[in-house]
Amino acid sequence: MRQYSPRLTPPWKKPQQPVPEVPAEPGLVVEEAGTGFCGAVIRCEAGTVTLEDRFGRHRVFPMEPRGFLLEGKAVTLVRPAPGGPARPTRTASGSVAVPGARARVARAGRIYVEGRHDAELVEKVWGDDLRIEGVVVEYLEGVDDLPSIVADFAPGPDARLGVLVDHLVPGSKEWRIAQSVTSDHALVVGHPYIDIWEAVKPSSLGIEAWPRVPRGQDWKTGVCRALGWPENTGAAWQRILSGVRSYKDLEPELLGRVEELIDFVTAP
Repeated sequence: MRQYSPRLTPPWKKPQQPVPEVPAEPGLVVEEAGTGFCGAVIRCEAGTVTLEDRFGRHRVFPMEPRGFLLEGKAVTLVRPAPGGPARPTRTASGSVAVPGARARVARAGRIYVEGRHDAELVEKVWGDDLRIEGVVVEYLEGVDDLPSIVADFAPGPDARLGVLVDHLVPGSKEWRIAQSVTSDHALVVGHPYIDIWEAVKPSSLGIEAWPRVPRGQDWKTGVCRALGWPENTGAAWQRILSGVRSYKDLEPELLGRVEELIDFVTAP
């Protein structure tokens, strides 16, 4: 019987080279080879592993040999040894925390929000994520001057600008201004609430609902009166902000818009 050089052996007859076995520790980010689903390990049990992608979607996969890619290279996931690291904590935005991560040097791109309260809320929930991504948040004190601010900023491919606007509804003054400055490198999005206060879930503050304030009355002052709070909007905001512990305390209409801006500003 003739023997051939291994280099002449048909590919389907060649034995596969062994690949590393990697413990499926919580927080490990891998890609499932068959589907391309990429996510962090959140659970490992009974021969399966559960991954969570950056949008919070979960998928369960069998831990088959060569079934995953780690940094682009095939690996075999195995169950971690008993007593391994505990599941990593989450940031307030729901992302997997990165222990010891240093803040990235600030990007040229920016996210602008309407006022100080908006900036403080974004910092409280997304601050850890923004520091890792190197994104700075600044506030505008209203949108009337947005066209000149965008012109001065001169957004481009390496310096994208994202803007979060309160009460952005079709046909409004804010909507018309947003339309006038939106471009390939400047994105303006908004939520439907009169003020950022309203984007906090009432249940997180122990109230049944945000009160309706008659037209012509200052909205924040009217809210304080209706709720029986002292008419000190600064103190009222600190009370509201203290009730926000994570993204779960915010309305989805705000969550989606902030995540959209972060993705836009950090896109390659």
